[in-house]
Amino acid sequence: MKAAVLANGDWDADWGSRELAQVDVLICADGGGNSALQAGRIPEVLIGDLDSVSSENLEKCRRNGVIIQQFPREKDETDLELALEYAVKQLQSQPPGSNSQIIWLYGAIGGRVDHLLGNMALMLHYYKKGFSIHLKDSLHEIYLLQGRDILKGCPGQELSILPITEAARVTTKGLYYPLKGEVLKQDSTRGISNVFAEEEAVVEVDEGIVMLVLLS
Repeated sequence: MKAAVLANGDWDADWGSRELAQVDVLICADGGGNSALQAGRIPEVLIGDLDSVSSENLEKCRRNGVIIQQFPREKDETDLELALEYAVKQLQSQPPGSNSQIIWLYGAIGGRVDHLLGNMALMLHYYKKGFSIHLKDSLHEIYLLQGRDILKGCPGQELSILPITEAARVTTKGLYYPLKGEVLKQDSTRGISNVFAEEEAVVEVDEGIVMLVLLS
């Protein structure tokens, strides 16, 4: 099952319609419901204080049997955090599988910088719980890594590797600037703008956690 959460951030509806066609369960955080309907997708769930979704789209969701969970405006969690928590519970109820620990997050890049930083904090929070959140828009895919991953790309495509922990020991293959068990530090920009030398790259993080930023 491919589960996704759509937040109320910057949104390319044409690109989004293609992305959401691949999603099995779509959970919209408040105004993310506007974005989903703009892309021609009815969500399975709409959650939040519902002060951003339009009344017309809210009524459309009701008519189409969308699960709607409304919360008060004065609350400790953001609408996005509520949506992510709902997604986690859905995944926990599924049989183990290759996608059972991944949540795709759309509409969460761009707009307010404080919201973006908060979204990245949520990525780390759920990563520690065993869930990998992939922030994605038409230009970026962003996720955390500890261990080994194989990335698909094309020669010349950029990839940044940013330590989330104080330091991270990283080895790479298939990148123009190879790392061979070297330490990237949190207060350094050394991991910015590496480049695919081949169509496939391997990133292995032996110590620490990094954030991978893959540019389209």
